[in-house]
Amino acid sequence: MERPLDCLNNLAQYDWLISYNSHDFNQIAQELYLELIQLSACGTPPKIILAEREPVRFLASFIAACAANCPVFLCNPDWGTQEWQQVFDLVQPDIILGIGHGAWGMEYGNNIQCPIPNSIMIPTGGSSGEIKFAIHTWETLISSVQGFTEYFQLKQVNSFCVLPLYHVSGLMQFMRSFSTGGKLAILPFKTVESGEILNIKQSEFFISLVPTQLQRLLQNSELTEWLSQFNTVLLGGAPAWNELLEKARFHRIRLAPTYGMTETASQIATLKPDDFLDGKISSGQILPHAKVTIRNQQGEILNSNQIGNITIHTQSLALGYYPKIRENQTDLQVDDLGFLDEQGHLNIVGRNSDKIITGGENIYPTEIESAIQSTQMVADICVIGIPDKHWGQALTAIYIPKKSDISALKIQTLLKDKLSKFKIPKYWIPQQNLPRNSQGKINRQQLQQIATEFLQNPIT
Repeated sequence: MERPLDCLNNLAQYDWLISYNSHDFNQIAQELYLELIQLSACGTPPKIILAEREPVRFLASFIAACAANCPVFLCNPDWGTQEWQQVFDLVQPDIILGIGHGAWGMEYGNNIQCPIPNSIMIPTGGSSGEIKFAIHTWETLISSVQGFTEYFQLKQVNSFCVLPLYHVSGLMQFMRSFSTGGKLAILPFKTVESGEILNIKQSEFFISLVPTQLQRLLQNSELTEWLSQFNTVLLGGAPAWNELLEKARFHRIRLAPTYGMTETASQIATLKPDDFLDGKISSGQILPHAKVTIRNQQGEILNSNQIGNITIHTQSLALGYYPKIRENQTDLQVDDLGFLDEQGHLNIVGRNSDKIITGGENIYPTEIESAIQSTQMVADICVIGIPDKHWGQALTAIYIPKKSDISALKIQTLLKDKLSKFKIPKYWIPQQNLPRNSQGKINRQQLQQIATEFLQNPIT
């Protein structure tokens, strides 16, 4: 396995960064690497907070930190004061790179030791308020790359990145290109959405999107045509709804729905584009570097098509959450429920913690949300359960109507043929937008507050 510095030296002669200067990347990485090596010579490698806003500086600093065996914490420069305070209290960094604050730059300080010197801390959570850092290493990230290249039978990976680089979804696109000698194009999603696209041969590139981004691109015929030229459009970050998948299939988008998370260094299951275009609906087969079992509540492994808790065994698994390392634990039992079909494809049913029990019936919001999306009357939807004296929980739909004259009654009428009566939401709360993070994940805590306030003071 090639180390960060080897990869950097291999790419030194190539113009691999599209629309950015590859030479600048190399120079920044080499210079910072030498500085960090000098600092490390004084004792323990310094802990680095990395929040560079500019992509070349962010990625070059990341590689320099990895090459110098410094613990590096990837951070969102747009976090608010409260979130930054939480991060500083947790990390107590020696060096801060980025954030663009006059008083911050390169600082050297407390040097409290990190549990693993050469660790890579990737943020997760945040949408619920508490930021956690999954502890990865160069080895866990490279395991994910190797599983990806073996699954898609590639030697080099060319990536077109519109997702945040501090997030696992953006970082892993860089890792695939950087470690395999492929090309990397980086462009903010807003730029792509405005129609400013780079002159590349899309058929040689992978692009990763979250469902809300795909939805927005499919609203523009020119961008739909542009997207249809990509080799593969990886789709993850949040569950996609059936109407969106059907629309992508209609436009012959080479979509690859994926399942993965920060803790597994991105996807561990992916549906290949040809299977998607043939009408298959699932998260696809398990990648070579991972193994998935479905278990019941007693921990027993279930057969094909039996729904249970998903347990993941993978070489790309995070070692814990900073600062605690998970001792001798090679498996991760996640909150998601699903099943493996006869072909070994993973099918996600919903999250265990999102399960709503109403009148003694178990309901998974994903099914209800997909049915409501298919009416084509809502722009966005989330179904939650709110406490109810009579039912235990009352099914509540918080939605954005596509047009102002769309009423809950109209939607309910269309749902009668699609869902059992007990699965049709009792309360309907129209909103102008739903609280989602940059990866498209919904903030359910915030929705609970919206629902509580709405039902206390209903609009008459």
